[in-house]
Amino acid sequence: MTSINCIVVDDEELARALLITYVEKLDFLNLVGEAENPLEALQLMKEHSVDLLFLDIQMPEIKGTDFAKMVNANTKIIFTTAYSQYALEGYELNAVDYLLKPITFERFVTAVNKVKTNVSTEKSDTITIKSGYDLHKVKYDDILYVVSDSEYVTFHMGDKKIISNQRLKTLEQELPSSMFMRVHRSYIINKNSVTGLKGRDLLLSDVVIPVSDSYYDMVKEELF
Repeated sequence: MTSINCIVVDDEELARALLITYVEKLDFLNLVGEAENPLEALQLMKEHSVDLLFLDIQMPEIKGTDFAKMVNANTKIIFTTAYSQYALEGYELNAVDYLLKPITFERFVTAVNKVKTNVSTEKSDTITIKSGYDLHKVKYDDILYVVSDSEYVTFHMGDKKIISNQRLKTLEQELPSSMFMRVHRSYIINKNSVTGLKGRDLLLSDVVIPVSDSYYDMVKEELF
């Protein structure tokens, strides 16, 4: 059975304790940490591969919904909150589910079961790329970056390139967030390929990738 690495993020200790108790009852969930705020969660995400966030919404300094906009789309989010008025905003951010406190174990199980299939798919170390009538099986490690041009994306793998007819947003949801990160509306990079940050440009050895303003803080926090 695929193990799902998760973090519980909530500024209330009792709320975190309850969710941790629920997590420990399910053998396919692996708790890699707990955090009182999104900044602590971000540090944990730099240290561990994280598939799922149990994310409170109403927190000091940074709201959960604001933090969710900074998280790679491959990291699934289940919002937890005592305030039902945030439900619509949560679903608009493509959250897997929205749990209203007090959270029952039965409702918790229903939410996490929605995550299992997607995460299982992401655990593979390869991706199949369709290019015209051809199919290419490529290791994630070999992909340096992906660039978008309208309805097409180009996978860059050293001296080799593969062009595929798909949208970058769809690809972002398919690639594992533990290895890949969107840094610009037109670019996704392999985190392991990054060698430096110069101004607003990421360096992948001799390749220069622009970082847009909306991603800059996240890039700096997560990669440096």
